[in-house]
Amino acid sequence: MVSYIIKRLLMIIPMLVGVTIFLFFLLALTPGDPAEMALGGNVKQEQIEMFRQQHGLDKPLPIQYLNYMKGVVVGNLGISFYTKQSVTTMIATRVGVTLFLTLTSLALTIIIALLLGIAMAVRQNSFFDNFMRVSTVVLMSMPQFWMALMLMLLFTVRMGWLPSTGLTSVKHAIMPLVCLSLVPITMCARTGRASMLGVLNQDYIRTARAKGLRYQYIIRRHALKNSLLPMVTIYGRMMGNCFAGAVVIEMIFGINGVGKMMTEALRMKDVPAMMGSVIISAVVIIVVNLLTDLVYAFIDPQIKSIYLKHRRKHAAAQVVNADE
Repeated sequence: MVSYIIKRLLMIIPMLVGVTIFLFFLLALTPGDPAEMALGGNVKQEQIEMFRQQHGLDKPLPIQYLNYMKGVVVGNLGISFYTKQSVTTMIATRVGVTLFLTLTSLALTIIIALLLGIAMAVRQNSFFDNFMRVSTVVLMSMPQFWMALMLMLLFTVRMGWLPSTGLTSVKHAIMPLVCLSLVPITMCARTGRASMLGVLNQDYIRTARAKGLRYQYIIRRHALKNSLLPMVTIYGRMMGNCFAGAVVIEMIFGINGVGKMMTEALRMKDVPAMMGSVIISAVVIIVVNLLTDLVYAFIDPQIKSIYLKHRRKHAAAQVVNADE
């Protein structure tokens, strides 16, 4: 297991390099001059040339990329062209807000979707099951930005119950969390329902029921753990979706997080700020996927037995070598 974790951690390096190369050269192809956009419209050509020289924008793109990555290796994400602040400092002051939205929405997704999926499977083809299946399809088809605007129109403009901007209280967090969680909940609930139904139709479940065990006990002790395998995979994928959805939600609700910083950096072609925010986002998503794989390996007895088998072989080989 330790060797598996080390291999997955080492895989982060080429993945991040690939992401940074793609994004760096993609930003270079987008229209607009970073120097002109950072200095404003009423500047002289000499000032623009001086800005380019100061930030290395006068060099070829491969050289610019290598110079940037040299700083990233030592933890320096550069200086923002637009705000003149350290990108590391900008991210440090904003990443907590984005992680709060992402992790809270993920926790709500896991809890609510798991309970809904189980309830829908246990009450298969009932009114509740049919109603929830139709509702989940409808909710899955709603874009997050449209849902956010509708919630603001209803609860802020019409009723005046909830504030529409910022994130300074529980009331401020309700609408953003609803927008981030609703679609993942519907997707995970449908996956949980299908997974639970597949387990409930297995022979060992019928045998347990024939022995007279209570149905709630069978669900809790036998069916739930085996049905978690496909759900763990989709929960890990939902983390990336929630993090990506935070970009849109932060812009709509005026929340000062990494997502808002990313969109503003893209609009101003602020290369260091854009690169820094994407690198942090990629690291978070990769780490979450790694944790998902570890949880999957812990839950699935087949994968766990593979690791134990390799460990026994390694131990046996060491004993043989010692004897020789």
